[in-house]
Amino acid sequence: MKRFYTAESVTEGHPDKLCDLIADSILDACLKEDENSRVACEVLATKGNIIVAGEITSRFEPQVFEIIKKVLESAGYEAEEIHMDALIHKQSPDIAGAVERSRERRAGTVSVQSGLASGAGDQGIMIGYACDETPQLMPMPVVLANRIVRELSASRRSGYITGILSDGKAQVTVEYEDDRPVRLDTVVVSCQHEKEKSLRKLEHEIREKVLRPALRMLPPDEDTKILINPSGRFVCGGLDADTGLTGRKLMVDTYGSLVPHGGGAFSGKDCSKVDRSGAYMARYIAKNMVAAGLASRCQVSLAYAIGVAQPVMVQVDTFGTGKICADDCLAAAIPLVFGLTPSQICDTLHLKRPIYRQSAVFGHFGRKEFPWEKTDKAEQLRDTVM
Repeated sequence: MKRFYTAESVTEGHPDKLCDLIADSILDACLKEDENSRVACEVLATKGNIIVAGEITSRFEPQVFEIIKKVLESAGYEAEEIHMDALIHKQSPDIAGAVERSRERRAGTVSVQSGLASGAGDQGIMIGYACDETPQLMPMPVVLANRIVRELSASRRSGYITGILSDGKAQVTVEYEDDRPVRLDTVVVSCQHEKEKSLRKLEHEIREKVLRPALRMLPPDEDTKILINPSGRFVCGGLDADTGLTGRKLMVDTYGSLVPHGGGAFSGKDCSKVDRSGAYMARYIAKNMVAAGLASRCQVSLAYAIGVAQPVMVQVDTFGTGKICADDCLAAAIPLVFGLTPSQICDTLHLKRPIYRQSAVFGHFGRKEFPWEKTDKAEQLRDTVM
């Protein structure tokens, strides 16, 4: 059966990603000085203006405007041209109380040392996914789209391609047969550029210097459609042309159109917020399932209630690719191998460290530098279900 799946990725200069970078840079600044910081930071950016708002409870007071300036300059913007506002207050005492003392602890059924003492910072559903179609155990379109924007960004920063600016995006459509990627169907690249830049030269350089190295895993064939700046000139871009908002690139951050999303954004949130930490744990579990040879594709769903330590749902879907036991058997094995409370997730994945800025662009998954990408539980999972 033939299917087509599409994924998108954007550069660090895209307005939405710029907001994610600022939010996660503020989070990192807090965690660097106080690992128990509670941060829920949102950013809005539009022409000439950036507004940071949200809740921060920390022993450290971040220099928000300095952080914004550094991110802007790193992404290729002129910070002096931007007006900045910060509207920040402390976390709600009701939420703080639910996080610090879980429902289980308030009921007197667990000790402080049990890993069940802290509750989830919000309700929600988190999705993790892995598949064996790439070495990263990620969907092929996602890997390719992220590679394109990485190459595009590197070409701008290094001057390998001159006359390109910081706003850009890529979209990749891959043809599948029997759930396996077989060919590259369509590639779309949009890249902001200086007005003097020749569009013909820009297209040639992107084909040779960006697409050729980025698409080695699945090279174009004679029928692949490649569209570069299909709208024509892309001189006015970035904050001059678009408004950015934290958390608006949910599918870019995760698995593209192949996998559902629970709805919670990642950037600007510390690990007590299961929107982020639960999604990282779900990916960690799914990746270990596939690495263990238990399935070719695996989707793990976790659901939490605010103030409750343990998840209210653990579900597995292997889409008929399970090789050892049924999906409900795999779901039952998960709590035997993985700690699923917010406290246990933070400890297992070392999420109280300032590692988040680097996750804000080029996708949160499929990158070996992050602890949720390890496959160190594969053998234990396999032994548990066999």
